[in-house]
Amino acid sequence: MNRNLIVGLVLTCLFIAAACVSFVWTPENTESMNISARLHPPDAVNCLGTDHFGRDLLSMVMVGARTSIAVALVAVGIGMGFGVPLGLAAAAAQGGMLDELISRLNDLIFAFPSLVIAILITAVFGAGAINAIIAIGVFNIPVFARLSRGAALSLWQREFILAARTAGKSATRISVEHILPNIANLLIVQGTIQFSLGILAEAGLSYVGLGAQPPLPSWGRMLADAQTMVSLAPHVAIVPGMAIVLMVLGLNLLGDGLRDALDPRLQVRRA
Repeated sequence: MNRNLIVGLVLTCLFIAAACVSFVWTPENTESMNISARLHPPDAVNCLGTDHFGRDLLSMVMVGARTSIAVALVAVGIGMGFGVPLGLAAAAAQGGMLDELISRLNDLIFAFPSLVIAILITAVFGAGAINAIIAIGVFNIPVFARLSRGAALSLWQREFILAARTAGKSATRISVEHILPNIANLLIVQGTIQFSLGILAEAGLSYVGLGAQPPLPSWGRMLADAQTMVSLAPHVAIVPGMAIVLMVLGLNLLGDGLRDALDPRLQVRRA
């Protein structure tokens, strides 16, 4: 039994479930303030305590999970949707001009840190969840393009691909029908890793004020608001911080478990 897969799946599903439930129910309204209850520690009424506006932290974390997951998920979708076709096209070109162009564009984007690119894009086009999605998604494109290109290149000389080419199939059809299914496991594992990095990137952008904007809760902005109150009420920083840690840990364990479960070479060794 794959322990990493189980623990990662449980943690990930827990936060996804909290995000889904937040659409229809939260313990309290995240937009209502109660100054008289500000900075209360966890108690029977507010199990995770309240923030500097008296808002229930459990409700804030639930809605914040919705924000972080949505931003990271769409950003990974953008990366896969554009990066995988580009990588497959580059591999099909096998050293041609298209392959060289895509590879050099990937190198250009990788020359800059992902968070710097995200901050640049959101600073130019304005803060907000949509621009954060675009910013994070842009960096995901070369990640999936490089991965799919490398994996596809190793398959193009295999016997079953040569047989498909002999049968008269086009490079596009071979990529879709034969290459893509054989690299899907790598893409799934990389997707979970990029998902966790997307959670961190969204939190970082929100922390500096370039992510989701008020009144929409965000884990990163919750940390930013709490940084001056850690000595007075440490729970206001611990709660969103632990949410980020546990979510990222769960996704990393899930990715590690999926890699072990989907890698046929590891399965052969166990057998």
